[in-house]
Amino acid sequence: LSPSFIFQIDTTQESYLDLFPLDAIVYLTPDSENGKYIDPNKVYVLGGLVDESIHKKLTLRRAQEQSLQTARLPIREYMVKSVSTKNYHSETLAINQVFDILITYYETRSWPAALKAGVSSGKGYVLPDAVK
Repeated sequence: LSPSFIFQIDTTQESYLDLFPLDAIVYLTPDSENGKYIDPNKVYVLGGLVDESIHKKLTLRRAQEQSLQTARLPIREYMVKSVSTKNYHSETLAINQVFDILITYYETRSWPAALKAGVSSGKGYVLPDAVK
């Protein structure tokens, strides 16, 4: 993080559902079809699990059960699948990677820069200029 960037984190036992209006909450999940861009007037919940395995659509279902809007990072819009012997492509990221992407986007207002900072090559996605 650049020295000029300061953020505050508060912890609470209260649910985000009790702290913010439902229409202000957006649940970030890789299973969302909404690649909408970050709206500074919304509160973003980083959907995640403390687990090594991937549970497809679990965070999407949780958001739907809570009647929340969903969104995903615009990986498909700005990155391409890399050619690899593993043929592995995943948009599922660790919470720290999502946080790094959001912080970098906030600082640069550039999705390519933000995604490059947070999406490791092991995920099977690269920026188009890295394919050459």
